[in-house]
Amino acid sequence: MFYYYDPTYWLIILGAIVALYAQIKVSTTYSKWSKVPSSTRMTGAQMARQILDGNGCENVRIECISGKLTDHYDPENGVLRLSSEVYGSDSVAALGVPIACDLALAAVCFAFAKKRLGEGTALGVAAHEAGHAIQDAQDYAPLRIRSTMVPIANIGSGASIPLFMLGLILSWEPLVKIGIFCFALAVLFYVVTLPVEFNASGRAVQVLESGYLPEDEVRGVKAVLSAAALTYVAAALQSLLQLLRLVLIAGNNRRRD
Repeated sequence: MFYYYDPTYWLIILGAIVALYAQIKVSTTYSKWSKVPSSTRMTGAQMARQILDGNGCENVRIECISGKLTDHYDPENGVLRLSSEVYGSDSVAALGVPIACDLALAAVCFAFAKKRLGEGTALGVAAHEAGHAIQDAQDYAPLRIRSTMVPIANIGSGASIPLFMLGLILSWEPLVKIGIFCFALAVLFYVVTLPVEFNASGRAVQVLESGYLPEDEVRGVKAVLSAAALTYVAAALQSLLQLLRLVLIAGNNRRRD
């Protein structure tokens, strides 16, 4: 089957190279801007509150939560939750995030970026997350679609590989196809995530450019959010390459049979 040399491993290697580049880009960008405090001296929570109030989201609460990689907007309860290191930090990098992020699965794509944030990136994170709250208030369609897809994508990503492998072992093609279909659902979620995150970051930058931050600091936020967005692109590309690999493996297995 594919236990020894498998040429489709080159697809995994290609995805890993893209992910490595994204990690390096995130690391160098955050390393630079996390050391730069904002001239406004506003914390991530204060920035998020001001942005929300200025965009008709006065009813959205802001809460401080423990842990890392925990920043998110909860559309069901109208709550923007910021990790403690983002909530009270005043760095330029930190200012950008409260404007833009929300659901649990998206955190998978953003995980490495957030690991690199540190205290200095709080304002960027806060702005990004606030962007998702604004999307919710304005009934942004891609956000609604992504929210609907979360349980489907969770099931698909968890069941796809076991079903696929079992289908190969049993030489039962319908089960192999079901596994591929389930994985395709997870891939679709990653693809839908891209416009949601790009739009949230765009909203963050647009708001900050309207007088919240001086031009040089907005440039830093843009760099931070662009680096973070690259992790979403890398995750989507990796998932697409893995889907292609599954299709190729299934085709090779069918020809052998």
